[in-house]
Amino acid sequence: MSPRTNKPHEIVERALELSSADGCVVIADETSTANLRWAGNALTTNGVTRGRTLTVIATVDGKEGTASGVVSRSAVTADDLEPLVRAAEAAARGAAPAEDAGPLVSGSPHSPDFTDAPAETSSAVFADFAPALGESFARAHAGGRELYGFANHELVSSYLGTSTGLRLRHDQPNGTLEVNAKSPDRTRSAWAGRSTRDFKDVDPGALDAELAQRLDWARRRVELPAGRYETLLPPTAVADLLVYQMWSAAARDAVEGRTVFSKPGGGTRVGERLTELPLTLRSDPNEPGLESAPFVLAHASGDSASVFDNGLPLTATDWVREGELARLTATRHSAGLTGLPVAPAIDNLILDGGEDRSLDEMVAATGRGLLLTCLWYIREVDPATLLLTGLTRDGVYLVEDGEVVGEVNNFRFNESPVDLLGRAVEAGRTEKTLPREWSDWFTRAAMPALRVPDFNMSSVSQGV
Repeated sequence: MSPRTNKPHEIVERALELSSADGCVVIADETSTANLRWAGNALTTNGVTRGRTLTVIATVDGKEGTASGVVSRSAVTADDLEPLVRAAEAAARGAAPAEDAGPLVSGSPHSPDFTDAPAETSSAVFADFAPALGESFARAHAGGRELYGFANHELVSSYLGTSTGLRLRHDQPNGTLEVNAKSPDRTRSAWAGRSTRDFKDVDPGALDAELAQRLDWARRRVELPAGRYETLLPPTAVADLLVYQMWSAAARDAVEGRTVFSKPGGGTRVGERLTELPLTLRSDPNEPGLESAPFVLAHASGDSASVFDNGLPLTATDWVREGELARLTATRHSAGLTGLPVAPAIDNLILDGGEDRSLDEMVAATGRGLLLTCLWYIREVDPATLLLTGLTRDGVYLVEDGEVVGEVNNFRFNESPVDLLGRAVEAGRTEKTLPREWSDWFTRAAMPALRVPDFNMSSVSQGV
């Protein structure tokens, strides 16, 4: 192998060859992106980028245990390899023993495409989408509204190699589409977003029609006070809340009494019923349309990830099964500490088990309540109950006798997603959705709309 190669799989092999540590993990992430941006019914920018990040994890065995050193750098070439490997080894030798230390995942799994060139996206991904977007601009202009937004497509090819023989590769496409429609005087605004793998399943015209309807609803304004309201949460809002719940579901934290999943007096709430609805919250790396890495790719250790677990196979996991808490996220290390099963985090989230009713049908069955568009600025207030606060945005609508009769003011909310599941009285049809708040970190979700009889709008907000 040439020491000056720049192919990602050869970079991984060369880094492993250079390592003098007791153990070594190398992850090469090759990223390409293509994007479009628009404002006022006209494209403003577009571009394509390429990048590489190399992460080297060195492990060093000592008398007191095994230490790890992790160093990541971007734009790495063959000439940068040895300094990077030595930096990781120096970090490991200077570190205290790693609490999550364990043997690296071993065996001989080998992805058949490990030596292939990385997948790349290009502006061609928008070949069908861009003309349809242009048609939407024309319709919006004729209808007296302005469209703003962006479309972003990313392809990440991750190459994982270890000193124990693993050679694994995963290609992850990730597309997001977000559109805001505004009235020309900027007094009315509506948002819609979609997650996609290839922009073949998103329709700008359908989004524009949805946004036009919401702007029309907003022609009548109704001021409401803070309080508890029957509320319809659309799939995007449900996703934002349940993604945060999943991020807060580490087994060790629960056993140590620090989270909403801790049982008073000790232990966890695994096996406890969280909702009377027959809902199942699950992750599956092979979920059609939401596929994610089928093995652990950990660039750092944390509450629910361990660099020592890199390459560990991932399988379909139920976090909540038919209303009962079934699993908490656990690395091999935290599973050993807690006695709970190994259950690494998986990069998608699905809630199903609801009725086959659309959000429109749920609106039609509402006597009086609120219909949300989305949530934003979500922050944790109390980890013991997972109480979250945040704001509504881009449209809260009043429903009376099955029809939307106007837009109301925005609110600050205070709610726990765990508590919400327990109080929800209806779940609709599960559909792919984009979590608006977390779209920079988590996009692969499928959720139903939820009906909550007493959603806590704690104060009126001036947010838009």
